[in-house]
Amino acid sequence: MDIVAGQESGVELTVTDADTAQALGSGDVPVLATPRVVALAEAACVAVTVGRLGPGDTTVGTRVDVAHVAATPVGGRVWATARVVSVDGRRLVFSVRVSDGVAVVAEGTVERVVVDRERFVRKAAA
Repeated sequence: MDIVAGQESGVELTVTDADTAQALGSGDVPVLATPRVVALAEAACVAVTVGRLGPGDTTVGTRVDVAHVAATPVGGRVWATARVVSVDGRRLVFSVRVSDGVAVVAEGTVERVVVDRERFVRKAAA
């Protein structure tokens, strides 16, 4: 594993009807849903790890603490960035931020753990 504090990456999203609180059942308004914001933040964390894990390894989410503070309408674009804050053995802590280019939409922390993909899937299926 070649992951150290300070590494960062990001992903972007143009909000569609499928990304809204109405579509995801987390509310009844046509704006970017909080569950989608969390998924986007986690995708940014995963992007940091691409090419930096050992053979057969992956990461799984274990904790999310994200404040969703601004609404984004359908058609709006948001960017999620994740930065490694700490590495403790197989435990990775990221700071995450989602922004629309003008304002912060969400921010917080995400924890993920490095696991052996095959063993993890096998245990989950048992």
